[in-house]
Amino acid sequence: MKRRIITLATATGLIVALALPALATTNNRDDNGPHGRTTVFVTSQGLYFDSIVLGDLPQEGLFQELEMTANGLQTEFGPGDPGYLGGRWWVDVNGNDIQDEGDAFFLCPLLGPGYAAP
Repeated sequence: MKRRIITLATATGLIVALALPALATTNNRDDNGPHGRTTVFVTSQGLYFDSIVLGDLPQEGLFQELEMTANGLQTEFGPGDPGYLGGRWWVDVNGNDIQDEGDAFFLCPLLGPGYAAP
């Protein structure tokens, strides 16, 4: 149990450290979009979506990979695409390309509509 808590704390710390560049690109549009939310790029649609982290999830069920790139957060599928899991994400924190105990699992739905530029 103690090892699991340490692993989760380490994973959370890594996610925060890796997400800081992405969080710096939060969307502060003055039109109809929300303010101060994380932006996620959906590669299959070529659109950006606002998002907000709602909480950690246990490693149970299906998760979609959310990648942290030099340009911010991105994923392959978004709302309306087969393969979009409603914002159930996993981040490959330990870098082994496998969903396992060393990774982060959380709920962070994409909020529509998408838009062309961050």
